[in-house]
Amino acid sequence: MEDRIRGGVWGLLIGDALGVPYEWLEPEAIPPWDEIEMEPPEGISRMHAVPPGTWSDDGAQALCLLESLLTCGRFDPADFAARLVAWHDESLWTVDGRAFGIGRQTAMAIRALKNGTDPDQAGFVLPEGKGNGALMRVLPLALWHRGDDASLVADAHRQARVTHGHVTNQVCCALYCLWARRMLDGRAPSEAFQDAVARLYELYEAGSAYRRSLDEEVRPHEPPVTNGDGYVVHTLHAARLALREASYEGAVKRTIQLGRDTDTNAAVAGGLAGIAFGESRIPGRWRGCLRGSERVEPLIERLVEWRLRA
Repeated sequence: MEDRIRGGVWGLLIGDALGVPYEWLEPEAIPPWDEIEMEPPEGISRMHAVPPGTWSDDGAQALCLLESLLTCGRFDPADFAARLVAWHDESLWTVDGRAFGIGRQTAMAIRALKNGTDPDQAGFVLPEGKGNGALMRVLPLALWHRGDDASLVADAHRQARVTHGHVTNQVCCALYCLWARRMLDGRAPSEAFQDAVARLYELYEAGSAYRRSLDEEVRPHEPPVTNGDGYVVHTLHAARLALREASYEGAVKRTIQLGRDTDTNAAVAGGLAGIAFGESRIPGRWRGCLRGSERVEPLIERLVEWRLRA
């Protein structure tokens, strides 16, 4: 269990950092499999001029969530929202004191929070927005949570609503958390996913907006389809494709080869792959290259103590 918990956090951060150099490249511009590394090959046009091994908004916001959960002992939307504002304004949990990579809807929601909007409503500033900005950071909730499935799903919904309120964002976060929970218990990724889907159908009332979104948009019973962009369902499906690989390295590289939103997709897939394969099977060259890891280690130790104490 400890290896899987630690693998989840490091897997998310490393996937994010690995994807940063290739963000928003078209698939044909992504280098060959063997050349996808923290230090990209010469000639790669980079969106962010940051050193290799630097996590972006995905990792920083996930760490804001994890710190909030460990500090409050529950999911507290107001505390989490305050940490998101601190990330945006004061570079909380960034590597170099500079927040970068923020998405349009997250920026709008943070502006609303600063203007006094309730955290449970801030994510509706763009009512039809279905970006992956809430899914990218939600994994710590599944790693931390000691309640039952219903309470985990409810917290996953609330976590999404802070910046991404559309029901489809909430559903994707809930399904992802249930999937991660079952993998933490040692189940294989495919079995864990199917069980998570079945449980979500039990929890969502027939005819509800949540059930309709699950049926009509997420479509978990159909083969995963994605083009690597930032649509939340495509990001969830990218993780489904990635978890077919037989290693952590294979999972994140397969995700990056999709192109486009490489850092977020690799963070989402990498967190799950870190659970599946454990910290011990994340390549040491990437683990050693991750900048800022000495600040994260105490947070992970607190997380492990919290979970194993249960």
